[in-house]
Amino acid sequence: MEQHPPLKVIARIRSDFGDKFGIPRQSGLVDELEATIVFEPEYRNPDAVRGLEDYSHIWLVWQFSRAVREDWSPTVRPPRLGGNRRMGVFATRSPFRPNAIGLSSVRLERVELSAELGPVLHIRGADLLDGTPIYDIKPYLPHVDSHPDARGGFAGQFAEYALRVEFPPALLERVPEHRHAALTGVLAQDPRPSYQHDPARVYGMTFAGLEVKFTVDGQTLTVCGVEPL
Repeated sequence: MEQHPPLKVIARIRSDFGDKFGIPRQSGLVDELEATIVFEPEYRNPDAVRGLEDYSHIWLVWQFSRAVREDWSPTVRPPRLGGNRRMGVFATRSPFRPNAIGLSSVRLERVELSAELGPVLHIRGADLLDGTPIYDIKPYLPHVDSHPDARGGFAGQFAEYALRVEFPPALLERVPEHRHAALTGVLAQDPRPSYQHDPARVYGMTFAGLEVKFTVDGQTLTVCGVEPL
């Protein structure tokens, strides 16, 4: 029987997301999100990223590390469809797949050569949980990877979806200033499951070492608490 070598974890991401709840559903939705990619010790060779600084975007191939399971289903319930309509797993980007592998396109801000960690990639717009294992990094090629006339399926109808965020100044002051735009952008994407519509319910998400609490009434999200974890 043919043997398939296991995938090797080459790096891990360091992001502001300590939990799955609140992570944008796709990469690039919140460009203000900053993160870094730190290579595993055996891959901290500057030669491996030579020339990467010439690209503005990169592809990340990674593992849904909290969605690994032995079984799989041919259909899933996409959250944006309210959780009550099934679609084929290969017509979605659900983490619950035969192989728990994710693909994200992110902006490459710069390549840092650290004396301690070797090459470190500074990126924006990532949709990855802190510590997520990364299997591969590839340059994004706009002349072949971009398809402006492509159809977006059912996901296309949510391309412009966003909530209005009301963030009381006294609570916003508890968030580091350089993370204001990123957190507001994440909240505007509506972290809730689409089947939850109780305006009195208080939701909580972790972000940059903070617990952020909020309610949603119609198209308005109101932050009602920000506390350190």
